Amino acid sequence: MSGEGKRVAIVGGGVAGLTAAYRLLQRGFQVHVYEAGPEWGGLVRTFEVGGGRIECFYHHIFTTDTTIVALLEELGLSPRLVWRDSKVGIYYQGRLYPFVTPIDLLRFTPVGLLDRLRLGLMGLYLRRQRDGDRFMGITAREWVSRFAGQRNWDVVWGPLFRGKFGDMADQVSMVWLWNKVRLRFSSRRGGPLQKEVLGYLLGSFGLMVDELVARIRALGGHLHAATPVQRVIVEDGRATGVLLADGTPAPADAVVATVANRIFLQLAPQLPQDYVALCRGIPYQDALCMVLALRRPLTRFYWLNINDRGFPFLALVEHTNFIGPENYGGQHVLYISNYLEKGHPYFSMSDEELWAVYRPYLARINPEFDDSWVTGRWVFKGADAQPVFTVENAGRVPPHRTPIAGLYLANMSQIFPEDRGQNYSIRLGEQVAELVARDMARVSSYVI
Repeated sequence: MSGEGKRVAIVGGGVAGLTAAYRLLQRGFQVHVYEAGPEWGGLVRTFEVGGGRIECFYHHIFTTDTTIVALLEELGLSPRLVWRDSKVGIYYQGRLYPFVTPIDLLRFTPVGLLDRLRLGLMGLYLRRQRDGDRFMGITAREWVSRFAGQRNWDVVWGPLFRGKFGDMADQVSMVWLWNKVRLRFSSRRGGPLQKEVLGYLLGSFGLMVDELVARIRALGGHLHAATPVQRVIVEDGRATGVLLADGTPAPADAVVATVANRIFLQLAPQLPQDYVALCRGIPYQDALCMVLALRRPLTRFYWLNINDRGFPFLALVEHTNFIGPENYGGQHVLYISNYLEKGHPYFSMSDEELWAVYRPYLARINPEFDDSWVTGRWVFKGADAQPVFTVENAGRVPPHRTPIAGLYLANMSQIFPEDRGQNYSIRLGEQVAELVARDMARVSSYVI
């Protein structure tokens, strides 16, 4: 489908927006991308540690993430994609437990033997379920407590849900957990008895962003960083462009917004109430990551879930137990991960104040930890990073085509029942580009 010179304005320069721009340019559209911040990539933006480039928010992909794998091949980046065994652990009541293989599960003594067997059977059962509709109307808490036992919810799943979803943990739909477990099992080589395998792009996923930006420019696309959009221009019920923050109108035949629902509703106040209700019905958690560069590793795990809710963070992601420290000047990189509700006090703390909160708990993970290990410290914040799918909103997502002709939405609230991730951002970008191309072709045929 040829764009025939039609102009598309894309609001948001994250992975979804860049992918949509790339695909539309390949179809012959004129594309302008407007990004409020100074950098491209959104949650995939990067910084440097020890001369090596790394994401501000930890990233990896699963073997089932076929959309991003295909794009990396198209962009010529496949040789840099490596697959490594994951090392997952759980911290509970002062002890570190490996939690990857069935043997690890059998050795997880915080729950009794019968509950361990029930937990293993739960994973096998969920993996075999192809249709998640049966899980839509029940909370994860209720289903897990009934199927695997209350103890497994209290010790294993409950703390993780409370850490990720806060006060909304008990309302999260079981369909989310079903899909999460199915995805994790599917990323094992050789079946459920083998270790999980994860992928990473050596040099960071920022290379993918760079290549998308380069190809967009080579195809004649226009990239406008540090250029906020004030609102979508709507005339006679149709989107006809965007009004920039400086008051400059930018005409377009179609507008694609890849921003969070909260921002989108501010940009398009003309949307009817039923669509507004769908957007408002999906709450978000914000992301907070403190990244440390260390002289030595804190643990032996890549991903350590903190199942003690007395801790002030959700997980420790020790990137260099996955991708070696030789890529970062010999330094070890540790992410301290949190998902928090908007307005949480941690977001208003200085870096030093937040460090004062976190630091004592690292010593509980590894009693040998000392401040002299730390060679660098950074804090990154990501608004609207995690959509929360509850029993109330499960499956009630806003469609990409909005009720305003020529106005489209593509963001993480529409990936249900998947969890957030670059693979799905890319898929969103490709899907919305296809819709725009199809609709523009239909409009052109009417004009003829």
